[in-house]
Amino acid sequence: MESYGSLLRNARESKNLDLDKISREISIETRYLEGLESEDNGVFPGEAYLTGFLRNYANYLELDAEFILKLYRNKQIQETPLPQGLYGKKRPRFLIPGIVISSVFVLGIAAALTFFLLTKSKTDVDADVVLSNRVRNRQYELTDKKFTQRVYKGDQLLVPGASDGGQIVLTVRDTLSSFGLDTPSGVYYVELAEESEIDLSGNGISDMIVYVSDISSTDESRGAEISVLLRQGSYIAASSTSLDEIPLASDVRSSHQPKVIHEDNRAYPFTINASFRGSCLFRSKVDRADSVEAYFSRGEVFTATPQNGIRLWISNNNTVKFTILADSHSYDIDIGAAGQIFVEDIKWIRDTDGRYKLVVIELD
Repeated sequence: MESYGSLLRNARESKNLDLDKISREISIETRYLEGLESEDNGVFPGEAYLTGFLRNYANYLELDAEFILKLYRNKQIQETPLPQGLYGKKRPRFLIPGIVISSVFVLGIAAALTFFLLTKSKTDVDADVVLSNRVRNRQYELTDKKFTQRVYKGDQLLVPGASDGGQIVLTVRDTLSSFGLDTPSGVYYVELAEESEIDLSGNGISDMIVYVSDISSTDESRGAEISVLLRQGSYIAASSTSLDEIPLASDVRSSHQPKVIHEDNRAYPFTINASFRGSCLFRSKVDRADSVEAYFSRGEVFTATPQNGIRLWISNNNTVKFTILADSHSYDIDIGAAGQIFVEDIKWIRDTDGRYKLVVIELD
């Protein structure tokens, strides 16, 4: 039988990829990647994590993820010890009649008792089932704050509308192996330890980010632990960009040359998304609001939609991946160096030709 670990290792080596690079790109720690290649299940906190990481790693290497998972499950079956009864010693034949008679007597009493209890408590059981279903089917209203919750099949996420005050209803479709969500633009699935961007309106622009931190591959009733961030201004009402507060390029004071991300003949709100690969102390100041400081860990995300600009303080740049979304265009940006503590402005400026430029400025 083929080894799923050797298939992963051979595919990686054939592409001349090292584990550190893959770890950074798919946000799975190196020790877990090594555990998959060596088929060492002991390094994982649970089977759900193992299968989720295995699927993501196989997809990254452009392997058939379902085939890889089948090899893993076949190995688990082969390594499972036989039940003791299959190789235990036979009982003496003269004990069989006594065992059969005793078993029939006990089963008869058990059946009568079960029938009595079921008949007596049917109303109570039905009430418990209704109560259980009512508890599980809940609605959660999303805001511009990060939402983290264990949700179950049938639960609903309510996204606020920007103009008419209405709500967009998203329904949890699946919590087995992968997280499924019904949206107006279709069904989205998110795998364990995967971060997915979702377009609610079907206009090609990401409106929210969903991250799955825990989900069972065998028990749907356990639900799924998810984190959600709204990232697009079309679903969270926001004030327009104040042109009077946009500085001229000549007024920018920094010894570092501004890096232009995007330019246009007008300025408008933009979205910044930060995905954390490791622990990091992170502070942000959006427009004229007070600065907010928080400690982020691996797998968490931060998003904001500034009208004019945002200032960032970061304790370790290597742990953060930034993406900027402006006028339906997405830009991945590199800020600072590994281990560097730095302060940056990302904001609109107006050039001498009258055009507006979205720039990154390293502050002294």
